[in-house]
Amino acid sequence: MKDCVTEEHLYLAFSHQYRDSIFPLHTSISLFLLSYCDCKLFKIFLVPTGEDVGDQCVTKNLPGDLEVRLISRCHLPEVVQSCSLPAVVVKDGKFCRAGLSVVLRHIIQKTYEADPSKKDVLELLGFKKTCLKACAEVSQWTRLCEISIPLAVERFLTASPEHCQAVPPDILQFERKLGEPVRVHNDDKIRRQKLQQQKAGAKAAVPVLGEEATQELKTGEVHEHPLPSLELSVAFSKLLVQEASDTVNREASHIRRTKTSDLPVLDHIFAEGLYFTVADIVLLPCIHQFLVSSKKQGRNLVNLPLISTWYQRVQEVPGVKKAAGKCNMELLQLPELMSAPEERAQDFSSVPDELEGENEDSHFIGGPRPTMTKLMENGIEAKFSPHPCPSWTLDWTSLPSAVSPGEGKMSRDRALRKQQQLNNLVAVVTKLAKPGDVIVDFCSGGGHVGIVLAHMMPSCQVVLIENKELSLIRAKDRSDELGLNNIWFIQANLDYFNGTFNIGVALHACGVATDMVIEHCIRARAAFVISPCCYGFIQNTVKFKYPRSHQFKEILSYKEHMILCRFADQTAVQLPPERRLIGKQCMGLVDLDRAWAAEEQNYSVQVISMEPESCSPKNNMFVGTP
Repeated sequence: MKDCVTEEHLYLAFSHQYRDSIFPLHTSISLFLLSYCDCKLFKIFLVPTGEDVGDQCVTKNLPGDLEVRLISRCHLPEVVQSCSLPAVVVKDGKFCRAGLSVVLRHIIQKTYEADPSKKDVLELLGFKKTCLKACAEVSQWTRLCEISIPLAVERFLTASPEHCQAVPPDILQFERKLGEPVRVHNDDKIRRQKLQQQKAGAKAAVPVLGEEATQELKTGEVHEHPLPSLELSVAFSKLLVQEASDTVNREASHIRRTKTSDLPVLDHIFAEGLYFTVADIVLLPCIHQFLVSSKKQGRNLVNLPLISTWYQRVQEVPGVKKAAGKCNMELLQLPELMSAPEERAQDFSSVPDELEGENEDSHFIGGPRPTMTKLMENGIEAKFSPHPCPSWTLDWTSLPSAVSPGEGKMSRDRALRKQQQLNNLVAVVTKLAKPGDVIVDFCSGGGHVGIVLAHMMPSCQVVLIENKELSLIRAKDRSDELGLNNIWFIQANLDYFNGTFNIGVALHACGVATDMVIEHCIRARAAFVISPCCYGFIQNTVKFKYPRSHQFKEILSYKEHMILCRFADQTAVQLPPERRLIGKQCMGLVDLDRAWAAEEQNYSVQVISMEPESCSPKNNMFVGTP
């Protein structure tokens, strides 16, 4: 095990205890992962949400081998006070990770870095280490695991008996997800092996389990599946960080010639498909509480056969029962829960997919001219306000090298264009800012905007918020080189930042992220300076519907608005000038819709072209003030 690991503090919310769990469920989930990983690298603090919580209230269901302290919210590090819990902060108090998925992924990575023999822990991050990496604002799956199911279970447990008769829709959505065909990066190979097994009429070999799982089998603690499948064999071989080919034979030649479309689909073994991941860690404490409550109510679970099977299968994973024991989770055995076979299963067709159908028109054929003409006939055209300081520029030659975007390891030409982009944003922000203001650089990436602002305005506090860890670490390294003391770094999704601020900034916020930043600024009644990007990625989400403004909604359908968004991306320098001009007009119309939507919230908004326009194909900039 590696020594000299930097001490980090983990802050978990505490509202109450119920049965064998601590609430909110995000806290129980975090503690369960720590127990599963056998991780003692963090100094853990519980942050009571009420005033009447004492030490005695929080000791009952804590993992026995973890030392946990109480701390009031007012005594949290300042950067943590600006974030939703759970949150992890390094000792200097400048770098914070917030939100369930970010914190869990960090615990896994730190555990593996401290002890590289724990390859099974690293495997929790899934293929290419992307499990729950996409933010909940844009990923339906992350949202379901991280937000929807924990909240649904918490509401289910606190509802009066007459109000919790129905299974929560989010639980039904998970049941349906478990019934969908599995897609994994090597599924063609595994599907051919499954076909060979089917044609041979063979039964899959019993999965090769680890020492701990074998011991559990001997003691009779594990409920065995009567017919272990090839999927099970592959899944459990992965748990032991073996190659799947160890458990199956090479397929015959006639199997290799079979068309992909004729291959059998793979069945779900765990939440994301074949392999046990951090998604299963998140869902187990939630589903466990739901099942325990359902059992006490005498609820029949025949309509949740896949969840029941999944719940039992997760218990077979080496280390899960041990972690549950540490957390005082008394896992149930399925025979206690199964109901009469004649009861009819629920029809899931009524369970809505959050966005199903809303985006079905996103694939279409046609140009933007009919839509632009329709807007013109209603008196709407792209219009740009004059630039407030078109010739303003930083003296880049006099600034320390770590301030320059060239330090972010980019080409000289790209660094020059980035400097020109920064000139535009910094010029406007310096006009808006006052000493003592808090300026938030949303979607900060490597910190090009935030580091310049922190260096130029030492009397302001600058906060960088970014979901990508490596980008934020690069920004922190540059800040340390400059010795900046007025800057914080938060790795989190936008929704997990809830601090107060005066100005929000974003350079090339991608797609819907621009609207998320605008919404955040409006909620804080903060000014904003934003340059949008990736218009083609705009689409309806759980939180945002397009068009945004009342004026555009009265004229355009969602499909017509999407046409503008797709063609707003047609501004690359290699395209013909006429096509780039149409792209620029489409950009202007999409951003005019956004500006008018903000003005409906009592903001004054200007849409401006950056100077020079050649600094970027995406050269629009919003300036909004409440």
